[in-house]
Amino acid sequence: MAVKPLSLREIEKQSKNIYEAVVVMSKRARQINQERYEEKVINETDGISEFDVLDELPQVDPEDYEEKEKVTTEALDQFLSGDVQWRELEGDDSED
Repeated sequence: MAVKPLSLREIEKQSKNIYEAVVVMSKRARQINQERYEEKVINETDGISEFDVLDELPQVDPEDYEEKEKVTTEALDQFLSGDVQWRELEGDDSED
């Protein structure tokens, strides 16, 4: 996965405030990471009963390893394609 340069003009097409865009993309990356974690936990706990003790880590076969796109890259792609929607919260003025 090579790092590609990104024009700030592309980001400005989605949001006029670059800082807001970075916050939106980072929050989306956290959401994606949380979704992946929850999916992994659900898949791993299917065969475990309520009273089992998890003393040993399950063995992971290297052949079963699935490489996924990084969450930051996925969030950036979603933001640039316009798939991410956000709104500003009302009354969040901290400029006193």
